[in-house]
Amino acid sequence: MRIKDLVMAALILGALWLLADLLSREEILEGHAFAVDGDTLDLAGTRVRLTGIDAPELRQECMRAGRPWACGEAARRVLQEALRAGPVTCAASRRDKYGRPLAVCRAGGVDLSEHMVQQGLAVAYLGRAYAGAEAEARAAGRGIWGASFQPPVDWRAAHPRGS
Repeated sequence: MRIKDLVMAALILGALWLLADLLSREEILEGHAFAVDGDTLDLAGTRVRLTGIDAPELRQECMRAGRPWACGEAARRVLQEALRAGPVTCAASRRDKYGRPLAVCRAGGVDLSEHMVQQGLAVAYLGRAYAGAEAEARAAGRGIWGASFQPPVDWRAAHPRGS
């Protein structure tokens, strides 16, 4: 009976190891992409959300020098320009509530999330991996840091989808 128990335990441990390995694997997405907004890409028909940042929403406006500024559209344009550096590679380890891969994406070797924060067109978000880049952009008054803006999370709450 002892050998049977050991074999069963080994099978269970092996199955758990395989399950853990499957759950921890990164999904790699590659190809040409275009910017949907300042923190979302369309990569070969798959919407990919840049992880660690939150950019102004596409329809969001900020105030700069007392005038409305389409900061959401500006964020999309800057991301689109960064995508011109070459094919995009994204490494996703999980998905958001909409089912989009949450990924660290690079174009031409540049981390796109970090680039958007450095340009002042996204805030560091969830985990604050880009807090240093945000502090630098804020100190330099780049992008939204040279304007009056509502944090994207608050703007979304005030402007729910479909309204």
